[in-house]
Amino acid sequence: VLGGNDTVDFPIKFTPKYAGCYHCQLLLKSSSDIRVYEIECVVNADHADAQIEFVTPAYQKVTQEIPITNISNADWRFEAIVEGQCFQGPPAINVPVGETVQYPLTFRPVAE
Repeated sequence: VLGGNDTVDFPIKFTPKYAGCYHCQLLLKSSSDIRVYEIECVVNADHADAQIEFVTPAYQKVTQEIPITNISNADWRFEAIVEGQCFQGPPAINVPVGETVQYPLTFRPVAE
């Protein structure tokens, strides 16, 4: 007998070690019923801070390649908004599943 709302709590503990997309199937069987549940968990990194230091002679540009690695199960498309005087980068990049794509961020100073 299940009670008034005919539900049963089924706790699942999931402890991922890395950011990414995790898929699983949960199969529940009884003598009168079979159910398959598809579960997908998307895990984002808690905290992502980065610093880039550009050192270049006056009036000469420098480009820093920023690696973006896709460890998920879907292709990524990023749109970039580059703010700040003298900085340039492509407006969008695509990162296929399992690959690393370099985002070229360029600093082109107009003064010392």
